Amino acid sequence: MTTGGPGHTEADRDEKGGVRTALAGLTTRGRSFLAAGVAAAVCAYVLGQSDLLRVGLLLAVLPLVCATVLYRTRYRVAGSRRLSPARVPAGSEARVHLRMDNVSRLPTGLLMLQDRVPYVLGPRPRFVLDRVEPGGRREVSYRVRSDLRGRYPLGPLQLRLTDPFGMCELTRSFSTYDTLTVIPRVEALPPVRLSGEAKGYGDGRQRSLALAGEDDVIPRGYRYGDDLRRVHWRLTARYGELMVRREEQPQRSRCTVLLDTRGLAFQGAGPDSPFEWAVSGAASVLVHMLERGFSVRLLTDTGNSVPGEGADGFAGASQETADAAGLMMDTLAVVDHSDGTGLSRAYDVLRGGNEGLLVAFFGDLDEEQATVAAKMRQRSGGALAFVLDSDGWVREPSDGPGPSDGSEERLRMLREAGWTVLSVPRGASLSELWRHADRERAGVTAAGSGEGTC
Repeated sequence: MTTGGPGHTEADRDEKGGVRTALAGLTTRGRSFLAAGVAAAVCAYVLGQSDLLRVGLLLAVLPLVCATVLYRTRYRVAGSRRLSPARVPAGSEARVHLRMDNVSRLPTGLLMLQDRVPYVLGPRPRFVLDRVEPGGRREVSYRVRSDLRGRYPLGPLQLRLTDPFGMCELTRSFSTYDTLTVIPRVEALPPVRLSGEAKGYGDGRQRSLALAGEDDVIPRGYRYGDDLRRVHWRLTARYGELMVRREEQPQRSRCTVLLDTRGLAFQGAGPDSPFEWAVSGAASVLVHMLERGFSVRLLTDTGNSVPGEGADGFAGASQETADAAGLMMDTLAVVDHSDGTGLSRAYDVLRGGNEGLLVAFFGDLDEEQATVAAKMRQRSGGALAFVLDSDGWVREPSDGPGPSDGSEERLRMLREAGWTVLSVPRGASLSELWRHADRERAGVTAAGSGEGTC
C-alpha cells in the first residue's frame, strides 16, 4: 500500500523484509491456523494419513496466502487532516477532520484508521472504513480537549489493512502531522479608567513639536502632492529649495504587560494553580488592550518578549491586530517557569523608556524583588500590579483568608511607590479585580498622569 497526493507524504514501507513483514502481521487467528496446519501435517506424517495431510496443508497455507496477497496489494491512498480551530482556549474543544482518498484504480479492502494524539487530549481515536471505491473518499472526525495549555502534535495517521478472513493485519503510517495550540483562557474585561495613557491614539505625554519653536521644526524636502500651505518659507529661503513642515504623527498609547514566570514565586501546578491564573490574566489584558487600540508589549521577568515584536510592541486597532494577538497567545501557550530568581532583567528593559501603562502579574515577592518592582513605576505613566500570594492559594479556607504579614509589607512598598496593587485570592475573577483597580486608582493616581478609558 502506498499513499500520496498533494501536500502529503508517502507512507513508510519496508520493501526488503517482505516475507518477514507479512508474517509479523499475522493475527491470532492466522497464527492459530498456521500452528494447527503444521501440527496436522506432522501428525499425518507420523500416522500415515494422507487426508489429514491435505487438511494440514490447507490450514497452514491459508494464512500465508492471505498475508502475501495483503502485503503485495498496492493501494494508493491520500490522507489529510484539518483542525477546526487550530488555536483553541484551554478547556474548549477542537474538532479534527480526517479525509482519506483512494487515488488508485482498485477498490480498497477494509481499512482501520487510527490517529496518534497525546494522552492529555483524550483517547486515541480509531475508525473502521468500509471498501473505498476507485476515486472515492471517506471523511471522519473526532474531538479533542485539554485543560492544559501547550502545543500538541497530532499524528502521524496510521492505516491498518486486514484480509477478509482476518488472518493478517498490516499497518502503514503517514509521516506528516499537525499541531494543535491550546492557548490560555481569555476573560472579557470591562472598560474602566486607569491612570496612564489610556486612549488608543493621543498626543502622548511628550509633544516635542508643540514645545519646539518654529526654527526647531525638522523640515523635509517638498514632494509632489504636498499641500502648499505646509511650505516653510523661511527654511525654503535658507536652503534654496521648497521645504515643508513635518506632519505631527499622533502617538499611540502604550501598554506593557509584565508576567512573572519565576518558578520560586509560584506554588502548585495544574489548571487551577496561581501561575496558570497569572498567564490567563496576562492574556486577557493583552487582548483587551489591543482591542482598545493600544500598542501592547508582553514582557517576562527574563527580559524576553514575543518574537517579531517591535520596540513599542504590537499595534492595536489595525488589520494586524488579530495576527498580533495570535503571536502573543502562541507565546503564552508555551510559557513556563523560568530559573531566574529576580526581576532585574525586566527592570533593565523597562528602564530604557516606553512610558505608558504597566500591568504586572507578580508571584511571591521578597523584600529585594519588591524594591525592584517599586522602581519600575518610575518609567510608567501608570502601574497596576496583581500580586498572587501562593500561600493564600494553598491555604485551606478554615485557616483564614488574607495575605501573610510579609506579603502585606510588600504590597505596602508597591503602593508607596505609586502602584495600584491588588492581592489576588484563590478563585478570583479578573474582571472584578479590574473594576476594583479602577476604584482604587481614584485615590492613588500619580501626579501628572493622564486619564482615559481602557
